Amino acid sequence: MPSENNQVFIVDDDVSVCRALSVLLVTYGFIVDTFTSTEDFFRVVPNSAPGCLLLDIHMPTLDGWETLRQLLESGSSRPVIIMSADKNGGLNEKALKAGAVGFLQKPFNDQALVDFINIAFKK
Repeated sequence: MPSENNQVFIVDDDVSVCRALSVLLVTYGFIVDTFTSTEDFFRVVPNSAPGCLLLDIHMPTLDGWETLRQLLESGSSRPVIIMSADKNGGLNEKALKAGAVGFLQKPFNDQALVDFINIAFKK
């Protein structure tokens, strides 16, 4: 049974990003499930499932902002880290105001990601 502090869900429409992050995080001892759409994530993962969610902003149907809003409205207490390759300033602040525990700018340092996930589990 996955521990609350080692289950990571990744939602990113780029399959190669999902694959790379999964391989990386498994080497650090995390249990990883990836999804290429928010709809698949909502269909498979119960709201009460423990873990941390790495969530891309830009996706073709339901984007990361709307996904985060729906999660929070549903009462989910799962920590969410927003990630994006978007270079627009202010995304970190916007992510925090929206209810995420933080923001990561792609590409990001492997260790920074792992450290951020560990911090998110403590919040």
